[in-house]
Amino acid sequence: MQCPYCGHADSRVVDTRTTSDGIRRRRECLSCKKRFTTYEQISEALLIVKRDGRREPFDRHKLTQGIRIACAKRPIAMTDIERVVSQIEEHLFSLGKAEVRSEIIGEMILEKLKELDPLAYIRYAIVYMEMEDVGSLQKELDRLRSERK
Repeated sequence: MQCPYCGHADSRVVDTRTTSDGIRRRRECLSCKKRFTTYEQISEALLIVKRDGRREPFDRHKLTQGIRIACAKRPIAMTDIERVVSQIEEHLFSLGKAEVRSEIIGEMILEKLKELDPLAYIRYAIVYMEMEDVGSLQKELDRLRSERK
């Protein structure tokens, strides 16, 4: 592992911990003696089948970005967003399938956002459900209100 400070190629592992989304390693550079953290994730091939039939590899970063956009300017900690992303990713890989429809992921995101923040849920739902008028938005708001009561 190359040191991010001095670029030296050798380091030693000081601490290793298993996290929900992989392995966290604390390393120390053998040259400059500075410490840094690396994360290891198991790379499994998972294809996402889009609505139009296209297939693309699962991208954790893309999932995170979509959720972050829905949660923008809301009082939601980044740790909560990362937790949601990790839960979704863990569930997808636990399915044991090579391909997963994007609709399944969208529904999972909606469920998690509904628990996390109702406004973030509505923001995501507007795009995901392709709401094009105020009437469809009003129906979803009414449904959300009735579930919360």
